[in-house]
Amino acid sequence: MKIIADSSRCEGHAQCNIADPDLFPLNEDGYTAITDAGMQVPPDEERQAQQGVSACPVAALRLID
Repeated sequence: MKIIADSSRCEGHAQCNIADPDLFPLNEDGYTAITDAGMQVPPDEERQAQQGVSACPVAALRLID
């Protein structure tokens, strides 16, 4: 499973980062540091990843298998 971010949609609400700072790092400007290439989710952290993606108020994040 990977987390994919659409950085053009990110508005810097950081709700994903609040859900899990390790899975959803922020850049120096407070926007998601996850790129279009995605970030691999460890199998034992899939639930946290789902929570972080769901927390995004502008749907800038998604999960893919």
